[in-house]
Amino acid sequence: MSRLLWSLSPRRLVLSVLTLLVVVTSVVLFQANPVGADGPRQRLKAATARYQNVNRALADGFVPTEECAELPGVGGMGLHYVNPARLQDGVIDPVRPDILLYAKEDGRLRLVGVEWFAADPDQDLATDAGRPELFGQPFDGPMPGHGPGMPIHFDLHAWIWKHNPTGTFAAWNPRVTCD
Repeated sequence: MSRLLWSLSPRRLVLSVLTLLVVVTSVVLFQANPVGADGPRQRLKAATARYQNVNRALADGFVPTEECAELPGVGGMGLHYVNPARLQDGVIDPVRPDILLYAKEDGRLRLVGVEWFAADPDQDLATDAGRPELFGQPFDGPMPGHGPGMPIHFDLHAWIWKHNPTGTFAAWNPRVTCD
């Protein structure tokens, strides 16, 4: 390798070094600013920061569901607070999630993530032609409803308030429990 470098003309050597610097700099910048940590994530955090206080979520039309979602050995989703008006409008807005995810920590509810929901247009589990995408991430699904009256749907979680070691957009967060 060193023989190859010294056999290059000065111009080619400079170009090779510059190319290497660009590649290394790109890798360093990508690692410092991974997917999900850019402007859209910051706008989403700013738009949902007010919901750190669960009373503000209630005032804005979010309604708590009955149970806390946890899958032993995988992780949790926490308590879901659903905004029925947002669910029914069919709009996928990157700064207006349909569902807020809370976990009990230190005796109080803490906002840990958000979720978007989209009913499957053809209501067929065997097809995924209506799969939405947000932040470059395809929604999970199609999946059956989780309770009576819930349609076949797609959903996308974003763990913007509590780090998820399995990924920002993973469905389950091993750091969230229902204890």
